[in-house]
Amino acid sequence: MDATDVLDPDTPSANDDDVANAGNNNGNNNEDDEAPTVEETYEVTTTKRKTIRTSYKIQETSSSTKTTTMTTAAKLYGKDLSEYDDVDVDDLLAQLTPEEINILAKEVDPDDSFMPPSERCSYECDKSPTGPLNRKKLIEHINKQALETPDRPELKPYVPGVIRGKKWVPPPQESAKEKAVDEQIAIDLGEEYEQALSNATQEEIIDLAAILGFHSMMNQDQYHASLLNSGQPVGLGWDGVTKASQPKPYPMEPPNDTDVDATIKQVREDDASLIDLNWNNIKNISDEKFIQLFEGLEINTHLESLSLTNVGLTDKTAQRLADALEKNSTLRVLNVETNFISPAVIVRLIRALLKTKSIEEFRCSNQRSQVLGNKIEMEITQLVEQNPTLLRLGLHLEFNDARHRVAAHLQRNIDRICRVQRAKLEAGELPQSFVVPVGGVPNGT
Repeated sequence: MDATDVLDPDTPSANDDDVANAGNNNGNNNEDDEAPTVEETYEVTTTKRKTIRTSYKIQETSSSTKTTTMTTAAKLYGKDLSEYDDVDVDDLLAQLTPEEINILAKEVDPDDSFMPPSERCSYECDKSPTGPLNRKKLIEHINKQALETPDRPELKPYVPGVIRGKKWVPPPQESAKEKAVDEQIAIDLGEEYEQALSNATQEEIIDLAAILGFHSMMNQDQYHASLLNSGQPVGLGWDGVTKASQPKPYPMEPPNDTDVDATIKQVREDDASLIDLNWNNIKNISDEKFIQLFEGLEINTHLESLSLTNVGLTDKTAQRLADALEKNSTLRVLNVETNFISPAVIVRLIRALLKTKSIEEFRCSNQRSQVLGNKIEMEITQLVEQNPTLLRLGLHLEFNDARHRVAAHLQRNIDRICRVQRAKLEAGELPQSFVVPVGGVPNGT
């Protein structure tokens, strides 16, 4: 088929001349025997019925391949787009009437990011406002209108038992036995191991799995029976199901029956028999009683352990406790966990330990604020590093730097005290029954 038959009659005639010239050149090449033979292929691509852009692709078969593409310019209202470049938009807008400008303003691009969202919509409300916005009435009107609007009738009415549309059918699944066969993995364990495992009983394999830590291969009853070497429960094999065991009843802890008033009197009178004072979990202790206890702690010389866990200790009473710690020189263990002490007062308590340097164990975790913060933790770390007698600190530190520095300093304190006690024991300054535990607090200090 000739290429000129496919061309649209509206296309320029210059393209026909190019095709004709190409045909003449082909005839001249045939007359010359010594010239190489050239085969020309014409491909015409039309994107629409009304041709706006036409492309011609010419290929020459020779020692080198050459491709040529010619494109016609797009038109708008019968004119090329390049003719609209010199048009003055302001002059065109000045010639429009107000009605035409309103019509033009409605034709906006909803995706134009240079315009505010309120102006991208072509809808204009011509109604006069009836009053201020009442959101409650508006929602009630919308709900009422939704209830009064009838539903759209269904094309196919609902009939019980009749399936409308395509019914979902689950895909076929393989049986458990076929799946287990496909998942088997062949492992070469050697003749000795294969012979030992093939001749082993089920209880021996369960014991071996428990020793190797394969918890997923057995249930809890089998695992604990293997550890206790008490024999496997009857009826519990690889396919056995663990039944719920009856929970063991544990008696409730008895309430703390410590007499608050009596112990306060003993502390204020410096009773030598009161060495350990435990007020844990005693409710409704007034601030006046705490203040009386801490006033007696300032002059007490026999109390070594004070535990005030979950007693409702606040910042006010904790500040008074810090003042008492600066004057007491016999207290070794202090526990104020699970109270309502702020991070700043915790720093105040740890700073008070530097006055007399007698506290060896201080616990103050689980307070009002679970997270202390980097500034508070760094300040606590610096105070702990200045304390040569503190051996244990019960406080959760979030940052690794503070946690490692505190742990390293406490370990150095323990090692130094152990060396001092061991040197005294070798010098005969301490009795032979005195024992220095490794990594622990020496007895008798």
